[in-house]
Amino acid sequence: MAPKPGSADGRTRSSFQIFIVIGLCLFFYILGAWQRSGFGKGDSIAMEITKTGSDCNIVSNLNFETHHGGEVETIDESKSKTKMFESCDAEYTDYTPCQDQKRAMTFPRNDMIYRERHCPVEEEKLHCLIPAPKGYVTPFTWPKSRDYVPFANAPYKSLTVEKAVQNWIQYEGNVFRFPGGGTQFPQGADKYIDQLAAVVPIKDGTVRTALDTGCGVASWGAYLLSRHVLAMSFAPRDSHEAQVQFALERGVPAVIGVLGTVKLPYPSRAFDMAHCSRCLIPWGANDGKYLMEVDRVLRPGGYWVLSGPPINWKTNYKSWQRPREELEEEQRKIEEVAKLLCWEKKSEKGEIAIWQKRVNADSCRDRQDDSQDIFCKSPVSDDVWYEKMETCITPYPNVESSDEAAGGELKTFPARLYAVPPRISSGSVPGISVQAYQEDNNKWKRHVKAYKKINSLLDTGRYRNIMDMNAGLGSFAAALESSKLWVMNVMPTIAEKNTLGVIYERGLIGIYHDWCEAFSTYPRTYDLIHAHGLFSLYQDKCNMEDILLEMDRILRPEGAVIFRDEVDVLIKVKKMIGGMRWDAKMVDHEDGPLVPEKVLIAVKQYWVVGGKNSTSH
Repeated sequence: MAPKPGSADGRTRSSFQIFIVIGLCLFFYILGAWQRSGFGKGDSIAMEITKTGSDCNIVSNLNFETHHGGEVETIDESKSKTKMFESCDAEYTDYTPCQDQKRAMTFPRNDMIYRERHCPVEEEKLHCLIPAPKGYVTPFTWPKSRDYVPFANAPYKSLTVEKAVQNWIQYEGNVFRFPGGGTQFPQGADKYIDQLAAVVPIKDGTVRTALDTGCGVASWGAYLLSRHVLAMSFAPRDSHEAQVQFALERGVPAVIGVLGTVKLPYPSRAFDMAHCSRCLIPWGANDGKYLMEVDRVLRPGGYWVLSGPPINWKTNYKSWQRPREELEEEQRKIEEVAKLLCWEKKSEKGEIAIWQKRVNADSCRDRQDDSQDIFCKSPVSDDVWYEKMETCITPYPNVESSDEAAGGELKTFPARLYAVPPRISSGSVPGISVQAYQEDNNKWKRHVKAYKKINSLLDTGRYRNIMDMNAGLGSFAAALESSKLWVMNVMPTIAEKNTLGVIYERGLIGIYHDWCEAFSTYPRTYDLIHAHGLFSLYQDKCNMEDILLEMDRILRPEGAVIFRDEVDVLIKVKKMIGGMRWDAKMVDHEDGPLVPEKVLIAVKQYWVVGGKNSTSH
């Protein structure tokens, strides 16, 4: 018997039909996009179906009246015109607002202040759409993208000249090739990682998250991915054009960043390993402040790797063309700070030195009783956004026995992904119990399952670089976990609960950020963006327009966005993105039309500098 109109079965079937139709629409839209970008040529069948089209205008099936009653007129879209956003000038194709070169040069050079974040004031913000360069194409899919990047997407050849003998990057016709080499690993990143793995437990999942300081084009992080290690790579925007841009074009996690005067935007005890390969950071300077910051973000029992100068200076000082006395003093200072931090040197072989952080304060017997002055006096907090770096040691969490890992023991990956994180089991995150954590996981498994019905390409490799703008406990990223993709979990600095430490304990990566400012990345670096409750969170904090324009800046042409929020909010969002060259459809919550939370799916159209909207042919 057919379900009666308005019955639960009828609503379920209606929602299911909505998901199927939108899934087909997005599927054929993106297949058509691949044709335009030069990939997937020959798929003429998909092109024909795209031309004939299907009925994608299904938003009329949504019923807002059920939970709004007489308030429907307050969200009437017809009362004002949609604002149309113009394209920015061609000179802004690689504009990074908070790392703008011209602005940077007005700040002091000492301690890398000028390379830190310096965002434009309100009157200097651009209110236009950042264009893609002419010839821009969809990047190669992973793992091919690890080794090849289309030249048109990042047309900068300076590194091919400066690093020619170091095997970083080569220009070959219309692509860049990344042979996997580096200044410190001429035999390739894989061989170099093998050397590290002889000391650091990389193979068994003990090491899952890593921090690469001064990453270059992030080949170290790129080759760690095949070993199930996620590296957060960062480098400043400097004379070596587009290092971080190359990393993200390759499909490797990276942000623009520098060790300067402010704390790194990561929680304490986040990374299993930290790494510097000729990263040019003066580790012994400023009374060891930079090593103390690494110690803060390094998990108890974690590893720090330093390769290149000054390690093995006795053999290499001539080839490095530096005075042996200078190198000797540099290493002495590093060893001195490492001893102060109570790191144990596990290995020094060739030009690679590896230290391990102790698992707790009790296991560090070298510290004197009168050494308490070196510890940070302020309460241990992960409120690090724009906070000044301190020359002090972050204390370990307390333990009950000398062999207990401070902060809690972590399982090896992948068991770590769904195990209860120590910050939750210990009650360190107020208001989040073990049960709430498990319920959150189950909820996001259902949400992601629904997303995959809407967009069947979600876990096919079409989307490699994914961002969750309001990550919560990281359950969205956990539900998506795959070697085909990675997720940048962003913790808004104004979020009610700071759970980024929990996300790292799950073996995922993320960063603190305030969405009233631009993100520390180049344009067109994410394939898919997820925004759950973001605009409700930032209501009355800053302009919706600024956040949406920033999303457009960092999203690739033909990239997708999934908004999940209250219907009133999404209607405003949908109206605004109507002037941004995005196509959008709204669908019900997977539990049916009576749920006030809805899902808005958007796809950014393909267009380039000086070109018309090419999705209209």
